[in-house]
Amino acid sequence: MTTHHMTTGPILVLGGTGKTGRRVLSRLRRRGHDVRAASRKGPTRFDWTDENTWEPALAGAGAVYLADSQREDAATSMRAFAKLAAAGGVERLVLLSHSDWVVPEGEEKLPCESAVRESGAAWTILKPAWFAQNFSEDPLFRGQILDGDVVTSTGAGAEPWVDAEDIADVAVAALTEDGHAGQTYPLSGPRLLTFDAVADEIARATGRDITHRAVRPEEFAAYAAGRGVSAEHIALLNMLYGWIREERFARLADGVQRALGREPRDFSDYVRTAAVTGVWHG
Repeated sequence: MTTHHMTTGPILVLGGTGKTGRRVLSRLRRRGHDVRAASRKGPTRFDWTDENTWEPALAGAGAVYLADSQREDAATSMRAFAKLAAAGGVERLVLLSHSDWVVPEGEEKLPCESAVRESGAAWTILKPAWFAQNFSEDPLFRGQILDGDVVTSTGAGAEPWVDAEDIADVAVAALTEDGHAGQTYPLSGPRLLTFDAVADEIARATGRDITHRAVRPEEFAAYAAGRGVSAEHIALLNMLYGWIREERFARLADGVQRALGREPRDFSDYVRTAAVTGVWHG
């Protein structure tokens, strides 16, 4: 049986407007927790690049949901922030991380994870696959669905898409219940899907013609540049698409089952839920 452990102060949620952060916030509020949403423009101001905002955001907090800055110095900031949190009495840190980047043996894979592990607070690390919600909430992906033309350089590679609702459920469990400290949860959906299969599922749910066009990386770069995507983001996408093409992370994970004692949501459940909102009808 899961035991609920109320932390001694408010739960601070960084990135409270993001795909997972806003879902974590709404769940915590529905359950009656004292929650503090922090962002650059929110009521609780927080900016990774301004250390003067850190201590006021942390004041009195008992647990923190962390998403890193996505900057080159993200791990340095995370290490300093996590130590400050632990020193200030934060009991739990829950980090939204990533699938393991493949790097040479012996090198640190994801230094933000080490920063949280070494903080002195109890920690839980979430390592999700690609979010299903990219197709309804990311401007590039949603735009492609609206065009009926999903263009990638993934080839026929598959990905175990995870529902952001599941990520939020695991995060809330780790922030509010006992039994998750020291756990690393890889999170995926229950099956592998290629972009062809994704396009088919959304087409069926919306009654629209949607196809996936697999192109070479250089063709994708030209296509994305034409849609106003920055060169830096195109390079990142081509790298990530290359990993899908190689099926580097094409495996199912058991993190949702271990954390929540249930199966993860299927991609088709997400598609049905998103389709009825009209998000794919312009």
